[in-house]
Amino acid sequence: MQSEVQALIARSNRLGADPTTTNYAGGNTSAKGEDTDPVTGGPVELLWVKGSGGDLGTLTQAGLAALRLDRLRALVDVYPGIEREDEMVAAFDYCLHGRGGAAPSIDTAMHGLVDAAHVDHLHPDAGIAIAAAADGPELTKEIFGDRVLWVPWRRPGFQLGLDIAAVARANPQAIGVILGGHGITAWGTTSDECERNSLEIIRSARAFLDQRGKAEPLGPVISGYEPLPADERRRRAAALFPVLRGLASTDRPQVGHFTDSDVVLDFVARERHPALAALGTSCPDHFLRTKVRPMVLDLPPAAPLDDVIARLKELHASYRDDYRAYYERHATPDSPPMRGADPAVVLVPGVGMFSFGANKQTARVAGEFYVNAINVMRGAESVSRYAPIDEAEKFRIEYWALEEAKLQRMPKPKVLATRIAFVTGGGSGIGRAIAHRLAAEGACVVVADRDAGAAAAVAAEIGSTDVAVAVAADVSDGDAVAAALREAVLAFGGVDLVVNNAGLSLSKSLLETTEADWDVQHDVMAKGSFLVSREAARVLLAQGMGGDLVYISSKNSLFAGPNNVAYGAAKADQAHQVRLLAAELGGHGIRVNGVNPDGVVRGSGIFAGGWGAKRAAVYGVPEEKLGEFYAQRTLLKREVLPEHVANAVFVLTGGELSHTTGMHIPVDAGVAAAFLR
Repeated sequence: MQSEVQALIARSNRLGADPTTTNYAGGNTSAKGEDTDPVTGGPVELLWVKGSGGDLGTLTQAGLAALRLDRLRALVDVYPGIEREDEMVAAFDYCLHGRGGAAPSIDTAMHGLVDAAHVDHLHPDAGIAIAAAADGPELTKEIFGDRVLWVPWRRPGFQLGLDIAAVARANPQAIGVILGGHGITAWGTTSDECERNSLEIIRSARAFLDQRGKAEPLGPVISGYEPLPADERRRRAAALFPVLRGLASTDRPQVGHFTDSDVVLDFVARERHPALAALGTSCPDHFLRTKVRPMVLDLPPAAPLDDVIARLKELHASYRDDYRAYYERHATPDSPPMRGADPAVVLVPGVGMFSFGANKQTARVAGEFYVNAINVMRGAESVSRYAPIDEAEKFRIEYWALEEAKLQRMPKPKVLATRIAFVTGGGSGIGRAIAHRLAAEGACVVVADRDAGAAAAVAAEIGSTDVAVAVAADVSDGDAVAAALREAVLAFGGVDLVVNNAGLSLSKSLLETTEADWDVQHDVMAKGSFLVSREAARVLLAQGMGGDLVYISSKNSLFAGPNNVAYGAAKADQAHQVRLLAAELGGHGIRVNGVNPDGVVRGSGIFAGGWGAKRAAVYGVPEEKLGEFYAQRTLLKREVLPEHVANAVFVLTGGELSHTTGMHIPVDAGVAAAFLR
């Protein structure tokens, strides 16, 4: 048993590693074998199959559903027919063997009813190109003879499993089938044979397309629609992305992903791209992720930016009207409610593709799926005519009760889900703690720091680039700040929550403070906060989704401590910026608040850089006792740590203080001299 499962997982991981073989969370694999029944002590024949929602490339044993094969096959005798086939998914639960494991997917019947020890169901670009071609049955015969058979389109489910099993029984020479409008299924007596058969189908289809396909299936390049140069392209993308994200978030907030791969840029430059895009995708996995069709800009790359933005807003309004009409054409009284009328994919000639989802991974995968769809269109058009399944069938998949049930089972989003945070000085101390806390609460985080290595280390601590990225940013340099915000926008689609935390400090008396000391303090904290807030506000206003600016000021903005004139004055500047910007930006739903910590010694880059030693000397205590000294002068006698400041940032931005702006929260354990008045 264990060897069969291990072979299945290894095969799945290999097949799932290539996006042209099958896309993320697409397809499923299975193996049949014997195990010991713990109840009877006798042998029991089982089916191990990838469960619902899993991904082949990262599949582990926990992602498999294990079912008793005798009970699964007995369902044929109680199958109520095509009109009630969805009921069979619940029946799979009565076939499960033991506890744990993944929930059986809709494709379980396909694997259990085919009389072969190993079965693969995949969504390869080349295979779907044949499956979505107008003369797919004839092409299948030409490419494969009787070694691979054609199965007409049928929505995934129990009946499709019966159809494939019948074809396999009637054609013992066959190694698999092409599923019309969908993908491929292959089988074998061993895991290796099944994998070889899957790859034979894919490679044969790809070779046929390469050898027989015409050179320019998408038509000639439209004059003026060629890709912009790379740097200009990314600047245009960064300018458009917040606008598009705001439009795509009309019904619910979305995170974005940008793709300017050669495949995308070539597609949107070609003459036939508007007509093909309007036909929508074909494979069920594709249009579940990308919606029925993308939104396509119909202006050339060199069009003035203001004209492009105005046109995108017009197209978005039309898209929403068309989507609602699509829903109303096909919805029945028992259809799930419309989930939202905004596009999931937007194509912009010369620039690239913008895709959207409830989180970065979903947005990225939607873009990956549309790249698959482009490959399918190109392949089908090269040897035939792209002919996806009709709109009514697409609706049946998109608003399938089983798909709705799967969505309802998903865990409730975290408080900051869909929010994109930009944290300056995020490479250490308070900034690092803030970045970690916001990410833990569901935000995508851009860790900005002058030390690019430190920023990268913190982003890596948080997780993959789906949740955190690092950018180098000297906040005292306006060009560097603008570049950092552009990178943040290109990473996630925009910015919602900006934390001005970057800082440094010099402890000197008035007479010892030089002009250079004064300038560097004010350049980083006063000027730096202004530059970051100004660039962030451009993004926030373009999105039209509101947002938060948070300043990590200091109790020193109020408290007159000794030997601290440059630092204290810069912090007072930051504190008043909070009030000024709260007044200016409130009408746009942008809240501006501050946090006033006392000296945060442990984990602080500022204190470790010499500030701690100088402040300890001022107060006449050993440097290692400075944190305790600060604690003892507070009302609560507690030391302030980076995590406490991070907690305050979350409280300000987590939704409970939605009607609060222009406020400073003290995080100083109680310093009476710094009380707000």
